[in-house]
Amino acid sequence: MSSPSTGGGASSPLPDARRSRFTYRQLAQLSTYSVTTPLRVIAHIDLDAFYAQCEMIRLGIPEDKPLAVQQWQGLIAVNYPARTWGIGRHCNITEAKKLCPDLIAQHVATWREGDDKWAYRDDAAANIVTDKVSLDPYRLQSRKILATIKESLPKDLQKVEKASVDEVFLDLSAQIHAELLRRFPELSSPPLSDDVSQHLPFPSAAALDWQNDNLIGLEEDEEAVDPDWDDVVILIGSEIVRRVRAQVREKLGYTCSAGIANNKLISKLGSAFKKPNEQTIIRSRAVMSFLTEIKVTKMRNLGGKLGDQVVSTFGTESIKELRDISLDQFKAKLGDETAIWFYNTIRGIDHSEVNSRTQIKSMLSAKSFRPSVKSSEQATKWLRIFAGDIYSRLVEEGILEHKRWPRTINLYHRHAGQTRSRGCPIPTGKPLDEQALFTLSKELLHQIAAEGDTWPCANLSLSVSGFEEGVKGNMGIGAFFKKRDETPPPLRSSNNTESENVAIEQPSKKPRLDKRSIERFFSKQNTASRQGSPHETQQLSIDKQQPEIADSSRFDQEQKEAGMSEAETNTSNHDLSGPEDPSYPTDLTCPRCKASFDDEVSLQSHEDWHFAKDIQDSERVKPAFPEQPATSRSHGPKGSVPASKRGRPRSKREQGQSKLRFG
Repeated sequence: MSSPSTGGGASSPLPDARRSRFTYRQLAQLSTYSVTTPLRVIAHIDLDAFYAQCEMIRLGIPEDKPLAVQQWQGLIAVNYPARTWGIGRHCNITEAKKLCPDLIAQHVATWREGDDKWAYRDDAAANIVTDKVSLDPYRLQSRKILATIKESLPKDLQKVEKASVDEVFLDLSAQIHAELLRRFPELSSPPLSDDVSQHLPFPSAAALDWQNDNLIGLEEDEEAVDPDWDDVVILIGSEIVRRVRAQVREKLGYTCSAGIANNKLISKLGSAFKKPNEQTIIRSRAVMSFLTEIKVTKMRNLGGKLGDQVVSTFGTESIKELRDISLDQFKAKLGDETAIWFYNTIRGIDHSEVNSRTQIKSMLSAKSFRPSVKSSEQATKWLRIFAGDIYSRLVEEGILEHKRWPRTINLYHRHAGQTRSRGCPIPTGKPLDEQALFTLSKELLHQIAAEGDTWPCANLSLSVSGFEEGVKGNMGIGAFFKKRDETPPPLRSSNNTESENVAIEQPSKKPRLDKRSIERFFSKQNTASRQGSPHETQQLSIDKQQPEIADSSRFDQEQKEAGMSEAETNTSNHDLSGPEDPSYPTDLTCPRCKASFDDEVSLQSHEDWHFAKDIQDSERVKPAFPEQPATSRSHGPKGSVPASKRGRPRSKREQGQSKLRFG
């Protein structure tokens, strides 16, 4: 009897009448990427210390040499040889070199006024006031890696989600379905009764060859059970991922780790379980035992306030102990929907889909100033840098070949704790270059300055968004009737439907902390200004509490492009150093959230993060008009707006319509 891991000839079913616990329907669902089939296989590939690897490969540094990536006086990435010296991202450069005198510290590339491209500079660390960080080198390498991964998979049988600059999810289901039918042709024949609920014949593989994979073990009696089709499909998945990782290593020189499981939740935990350059297999039967050793705050969506609330409410971060708590107890403390989601999550149940859309939706270039910018002349110099930064990335996106074109440009300005913004369309009939972006941004700055009370300015940022494909210079009249961005989709109904192999009902939308109406998650905002406060920060919905960029808003996607991943940094790309470490002794305090820091650079970086989040919030919930009057169709109290309509445009404009401007 041959194992499917041999990859060659077909196998015949065993002569006995044993049947698999899986059905023909569940097998067929593999080819459609069904999120409910228990035979589904999802892989998560995570580059090892990605920024550090980028610099090692660029500089030709041997893999056994300790290296850290420096940003100002902090570290944003540390390779594995350096970690053996006790160096982490909480260290500053002085402390790191005391721990390891031979440490190679490479500062990230920066923009400087007058440059037409970012550059690596020996004096960058001493010029935080005049330089701006560029993560473009890492974005470029990330694109090469993503292209290599896609090239390693069948073109018509791949579903790849770029989750951040250094991690991707792969839904291997359809490819595995095709491989199963090739290796086991008896599966191609429909059941005699044409009843797709009939159980499959038992697989002929008595033992599976996992090669050098890190296989999460089972109890001895469970391990002795003959493998079923869920074991066979995950074995084939491990073979595919091993080949993909080998291609990235061979063609580009990067090592990466991987997790292979039945869903995104478990595969992501698996990729981080054993690093570097390893892949971890979590079979369906091993999920519960695998999660037993993991803290609840390490799980996706539980790294922020929700995770902290669970730990403080139930007095434990042990998943094993939390599984002993009843669903009713969770509902009483977390609200029905969040409780259902959490109950499933700690049991490894996750039906989220791998999203193959990988193109970014916006680009943002920003800088926090310490000391603050005090005049339009100073701010204009930074706009020149921002315009050059964004344009260089637009070139990479294919703007010169008219592949992708942004439709809007926005300028954000922060003064005295208040963020104001101005935006305008980007003309499509004229060339878009660095000078055009600079000219538009100056006009937006002039509009903000005309309001008065503008200086000193603590933060400034420029963004472009609303990308569309294949825009040409002089097009016909159709160019003047462009389809506008789709409005945010309405929240899905909370009515749940039962699905196969789910312990209990899955919530149909993202979890909430309680059952109060949706306005709990949004702060009242004006389209031109927004006042940030710790109170508003506490009202963020669950998707902002996850350490990875969650299943992204479109602003989040640009943060992912900039390197916002757990593996490298928990902060965005706006001149930030590494994430804060609450255990590290500090002196300076953030006026907004009261976090403490040991130097002004770290505090400035943290304030950058607040600024980026303010922009993200205003982009996410900006209404079509400043005030939206209630209509006779409202179902709430008189004069109110239905909860499902708050914080988003009421409807999508028809083709050719434009927004009227008053005053």
